[in-house]
Amino acid sequence: MLTEVQLAARIKQVAYLEGDFTLRSGRKSKYYLDKYLFETQPDILESLGALMARRRSPNVARIAGAELGGVALAAAAALAAKLPFFIVRNAKKDYGTGKMIEGALNAGDCVLLVEDIATTGGQVLEAAKVITAAGATIDLIVAVIDRQEGARENIEAAGYRFESILTRHDLGI
Repeated sequence: MLTEVQLAARIKQVAYLEGDFTLRSGRKSKYYLDKYLFETQPDILESLGALMARRRSPNVARIAGAELGGVALAAAAALAAKLPFFIVRNAKKDYGTGKMIEGALNAGDCVLLVEDIATTGGQVLEAAKVITAAGATIDLIVAVIDRQEGARENIEAAGYRFESILTRHDLGI
């Protein structure tokens, strides 16, 4: 498993891009961290899963990730924690079961919600609303990288605990 210093170096090596980018939040940025470039690397994904799993409290029954970037992270953390995981859809599908949650979630479950890159926290807060509307509670929201552009403040203002494995400063950005 990679140390956090090694992890920061590997993520920057494979996923850091410079240029003019528009982020999901609509904000403009001179750099971009391509989550799919780091989440598809086995050494990085395994290490992230283990680090995320370690952050859960003993009462966590399930791990959740929002589609699409949170799916691989939730699976990796679930494997490391030996717990089931579920996926929170970005939008209700209009076919099949039409569910917002894929996988099992029970009212009363305590959940570790994982996120890839947190900028404003918008997507993970949307996922948190779906989870709590289903009657579950969120123990912690943990992101791989906090861009330090308001996500922590927004997530904590919404009443959730937040941690990140790395920040943009850890990556030397």
